[in-house]
Amino acid sequence: MVAQLKSLREQLANCQLPAEQALSIPPECYTSEELLQEELEKIFQHNWIGLGRADRFAVSGDYETMNLGGKPVIVLRDHDGILRAFANTCRHRGARLLNDDGNCKHIRCPFHAWTYKLDGSLSGAPHMNKVSGFERSDYGLISYHAEERLGFAFVCLDPSAPDLDDYLGDFAEFHAPWPIESLVTTRRRSLTVDCNWKAFLDVFNEYYHLPFVHPDSLDEIYNFPTPADKVTGAFASQFGNTEGTGGLLQDSEEQPLPSMTNLQGRAASGVQYTWVFPNMTFAAGMDVLWIYEAYPLGADCCQVYQSICVPPETAALPDFEKKIAAYYQRFDAGIEEDIPALVNQQRGLASSDARQGRFQPHLEANVASFARWYADQWLRQS
Repeated sequence: MVAQLKSLREQLANCQLPAEQALSIPPECYTSEELLQEELEKIFQHNWIGLGRADRFAVSGDYETMNLGGKPVIVLRDHDGILRAFANTCRHRGARLLNDDGNCKHIRCPFHAWTYKLDGSLSGAPHMNKVSGFERSDYGLISYHAEERLGFAFVCLDPSAPDLDDYLGDFAEFHAPWPIESLVTTRRRSLTVDCNWKAFLDVFNEYYHLPFVHPDSLDEIYNFPTPADKVTGAFASQFGNTEGTGGLLQDSEEQPLPSMTNLQGRAASGVQYTWVFPNMTFAAGMDVLWIYEAYPLGADCCQVYQSICVPPETAALPDFEKKIAAYYQRFDAGIEEDIPALVNQQRGLASSDARQGRFQPHLEANVASFARWYADQWLRQS
């Protein structure tokens, strides 16, 4: 085991080289359940996790339950409009408090009716007033860090979470050309994909596969991308000019949606692909923004959420539903073509003969950047 860990560290060190020399993440990091447990601790329990758009927590009491880093979590909007995150476990005897998503005025345990306010404080505990030394203030829900930036929701499970602005670096400044904060989500769908969570995010962030996986749907939309953008913070980004909008199929005869207002320079002529480490990625086009979140269900399976966002004035157009349907068709077609390739890759990665490979640094720039960040997390904590 010690020899295996030494070998893994040596392989990960190869990911830290410049993209022109770097090797890909070791195959066992995509297939090993044991290493997935290490990932949950090193990657998901210490970094800010991107949850997609915060507008699904639109009003007080809106909540969603999820599994983050192996922990059951509740994310909700409290009565003061603050986004909060709590452990989904009662402080009495550990029962799960909420399931799925919805809206609630308070959180009530279904087992013994301990009741919590939306700020996590314990407001009711039947018959506990008869217990010597019991103070409700000592038994609020375990809370996690939750914040919003540019309309995105982020949660960190680490009690000593890094400052989110330090973590994101120049993320807000870099994406200033697009009105991202004001965008509204028009559709969010869930998929279960039989591949490692990293593999799913990899494919969204590289141009290399386009002519081979999407020859009749997307390839002709995209021109050769520009070099990787120089950014600070836990994200990578790369721009590519497109033939028309990047949000429609290449043979679509539909008229595109209006461009976002005040776009200038290259923002008005292509798509910016950004990967916010570890698990959220999005593409900012001239008319729409589309997002993927990926969460591990196992080493070879992940839960994926796809969200589509537009400016509110676009969503208010009389013919919006008709126009956006063609965009949904494009996004669904792209992912339906990606999934068989990802399943096939996952099978290949499981081979004992699978090895690290080399990047095409121009076409896989974001993937190489993530591999470097990923290796940094592992080696820093080893």
